[in-house]
Amino acid sequence: MDDQPEAAVPEPLDRRAELSEFLRTRRAKLQPQDVGLPEFGRHRRVPGLRREELAQLAGVSVAYYTRLEQGNGRNVSAEVLDAIARALRLTDAEHAHLNHLARPARHKKKRRPAKTQRVRTGLLYLLDSMEGIPAYVAGARSDILAWNPMAAAVFGDWAALPTAERNWARLVFLSPAYRDLFLNWDSKASDMVSYLRLYAGCHPDDPQLSALVGELSLRSEEFRLLWATHNVKEKGHGTKLIRHPLVGDLTLSYETLNLPDDEDQQLVTYHAEPGSESAQALRLLASWGADAGRADVTGGGVRGAADER
Repeated sequence: MDDQPEAAVPEPLDRRAELSEFLRTRRAKLQPQDVGLPEFGRHRRVPGLRREELAQLAGVSVAYYTRLEQGNGRNVSAEVLDAIARALRLTDAEHAHLNHLARPARHKKKRRPAKTQRVRTGLLYLLDSMEGIPAYVAGARSDILAWNPMAAAVFGDWAALPTAERNWARLVFLSPAYRDLFLNWDSKASDMVSYLRLYAGCHPDDPQLSALVGELSLRSEEFRLLWATHNVKEKGHGTKLIRHPLVGDLTLSYETLNLPDDEDQQLVTYHAEPGSESAQALRLLASWGADAGRADVTGGGVRGAADER
């Protein structure tokens, strides 16, 4: 039997390049008047603040800031990063991302193989017990790890997909069905990329992340453009507008709960305002059970987290 060539391992993200582009894009978003600086001249050669203006605001030398923006964050202090974050008016998520890029945790030289993501049995039972509430567990790189029947009724038959395809980023950017499902698709897409960017800052050596980003960059111009913005955002809470093929438009609020025993896993739940038409529609979907998922939201029927056990 002939030896088969080993599959190429995707190159990790370049942390120095990530730091450089992140700082540059944050600086480009600010104008002198935004930070109380006088604006001299109408024609500025660069968008946003100049490096010397940012250095002045942060209280560091221009040469020091220039080295940092060129990706050389070695030995930078937390105090300096805090000052730069204040000068750039970073959000908490952006501030954390800057720290991850500039002061990475020490890693062993030998890259460890990616571990299989598993959901605790107790959490699977919890999902099944949440009747009438769409809920799922998301993992690293926006992978969909487990879900309950109501999540399948709303979002479609994830069980019919290969495991590798159960990923929010792939579904949002590569599945036409999800463009129709989310009425605010642009917002969903932007949020999705921002979550991946934040994950990338913590795990730049993740080969599966590199492969995912590479695939989406090749297959989706929209992803490629959003990835280049270097926006970062934490998952939290908010509202999604969904056009379901069976019950019509739904306005659902979501809550994201970080799991204490796995920093990469999150429990995401959806609910409708009590007494609203959306709440009535969810009850209708719940009464239909498995038949609701066969409306072909993503191409198949409904199955829940129990199929993952």
